[in-house]
Amino acid sequence: MASCTSVAPLTATSNNVGAKCGTATETRILGLFPFSGDHGINAAAKNGGIKKISHVDVEEFNILYLIYTKTTTKVYGE
Repeated sequence: MASCTSVAPLTATSNNVGAKCGTATETRILGLFPFSGDHGINAAAKNGGIKKISHVDVEEFNILYLIYTKTTTKVYGE
């Protein structure tokens, strides 16, 4: 069995870095079928109570690439 986790910056703005962080997670099975969640930027910002986004990171964990995938979007801001 093989698995991998990677984190990559997705975007940044000129807004100040805030103290808040919001996350949103989605899991997929066989790469096609959403099992649960929404990993969108809007969902993560709403979960963190963020109105002004400073930057966004995306973390992806997978097992054998498509068998199981968990994507987490982290939004930082005020």
